[in-house]
Amino acid sequence: MFARLLPLTTGFALLLTGCSGGADTSSNAPSFPAATSAESGATTQATPSRAKPADDAVGRYEAFLHAIGDEDITTACEIGRLSTKKLEKRGLGPCEETLRGTFQFYSPAEKRALQGATVDRSRVTEDSTGVTIPVDAVKADATFIESELREATMERRDGKWQLVRW
Repeated sequence: MFARLLPLTTGFALLLTGCSGGADTSSNAPSFPAATSAESGATTQATPSRAKPADDAVGRYEAFLHAIGDEDITTACEIGRLSTKKLEKRGLGPCEETLRGTFQFYSPAEKRALQGATVDRSRVTEDSTGVTIPVDAVKADATFIESELREATMERRDGKWQLVRW
């Protein structure tokens, strides 16, 4: 049994050390047309009238945490596939295999806690390339330490927020 779990344990440890997919990190944020003021002739960049991009990223990360708690591999990989790319290149299998192994590392109580986990948005940082969510920003009915959850980095790729480091 231990021999079968060794590759998953190693893969999970690598995943937790922050391997990223190594893909392009340029921002794919939507652009908004410039507007010219009729009175001054000055050009300004139009901005959306919706929530900050970090809110969208946090919502996607919460969905990822819920998917891990639910053992919903489809949703977890749709959001977190990029975070497992290096592991896949090292022969540890595709996202579905890698994340399925991580389900074993959480107790039933921790999985229930992840199902209802939220993120304290005041702890989230945003820069030009993405959104960083520290472990202590995750609010759940269980306490997670850095080695169990890790800091998460979300980046906008192909119009969606994706987990690139976890």
